[in-house]
Amino acid sequence: MTGSGTDKTKTRKDIAGPIVVLVEPQLGENIGMCARAMGNFGLTRLRLVKPRDGWPNIAAQRAAAGADHILDHVELFDTVEAAVADCSLLFATTARAHDQAKPVVAPEEAARQIVGEVAASGTAAILFGRERHGLENDEVALANRIITYPVNPGFASLNLAQAVLLMGYEWFKLVTANALPFDRPERSERASSHQMQTFFDNLVAELDKVEFLRPPEKRDTMLVNLRNIFSRMEPTKQDMHTLHGVVMAIAEGRKGPAKGGVLDGAEATRLRALLAEHGGGGNASDSGGSVRGLARLLRRNPTDAERMLWEALRSDRRFASHFKRQTPVGRHIPDFVSFTKRIAIEIVNADESESIARDRGARREWLEARDYRVCHFKAADIEADLAAQLDRLAAMPTL
Repeated sequence: MTGSGTDKTKTRKDIAGPIVVLVEPQLGENIGMCARAMGNFGLTRLRLVKPRDGWPNIAAQRAAAGADHILDHVELFDTVEAAVADCSLLFATTARAHDQAKPVVAPEEAARQIVGEVAASGTAAILFGRERHGLENDEVALANRIITYPVNPGFASLNLAQAVLLMGYEWFKLVTANALPFDRPERSERASSHQMQTFFDNLVAELDKVEFLRPPEKRDTMLVNLRNIFSRMEPTKQDMHTLHGVVMAIAEGRKGPAKGGVLDGAEATRLRALLAEHGGGGNASDSGGSVRGLARLLRRNPTDAERMLWEALRSDRRFASHFKRQTPVGRHIPDFVSFTKRIAIEIVNADESESIARDRGARREWLEARDYRVCHFKAADIEADLAAQLDRLAAMPTL
């Protein structure tokens, strides 16, 4: 999985663009962030004029967030004149009027001129000034054009990396014809009229069952409005399959255990009582597959007390990773079992019948004969004071 935006499996675009010239940058972090902004928009050539903290700079590398291909090829100069000596078109960025008779352009126009200059085999560069006070008059005088940004006149100062990013964005947008790096994933085929009509017929049938389309005199209008909702969506075949499944799931209600669903706590308690009454604990002739199937059913439908105790056993450091839930031990399925500690836990529900109690007794006898310690907890005690029951379990000699 790639990071939040940089996918190193993709090839960087190699497009000839303008040179970025930072004049006496003060902070390594700002140089690094400028390199990062350049990398975002395909700019690769960075020149530094007398960076205050020297070069190379570890702070710049940290702030570049992976734009090492730019920092590794930085060019250093002692003067602005030397840094721009080979440039045929030079722009100076500034938020202040320098009272110089030069064309003043916005970033969009500057980008167009840069693209034209590079296409004609020229060399274009953009000057960016110091963080504190920008470019000096004599430095602006070296430029052919002035770039200024359409910002709030009362708060015009930009962060250095922001200024580089905005210029890089305008240039890259123009040179790539505003192409986006990705588009919407392929969708399945558009749903046919027949498929939409079938879905709509099923929807209306279910709405009629719950008397939604009332009063009768508004039925036709309601149907038209409903149909228009789905028509405006321009749904695909997959959309129709999904919507049909949603409607039918709501109409049929919660699935029971035979369909792979989950019962609520009260229903699960009744299910366990029924299984116990009819010999759910199994007998010697039970196949391993039947026992495992019953274990899956019980795991899917815990009672409230079982759910509480299981979450506690998983999160409490004294018991974490020791216990399994509804796992067959031979022909029996205790509520919880620790094979490493040889402990089985049984939860006793209120108002259990004699047959359930006999079944539990037989299960306990069978487990103890195989060196398991069996611990019984009342469901009411778990729900009333879970911490006390956990302390009781922890006090057992094997734990």
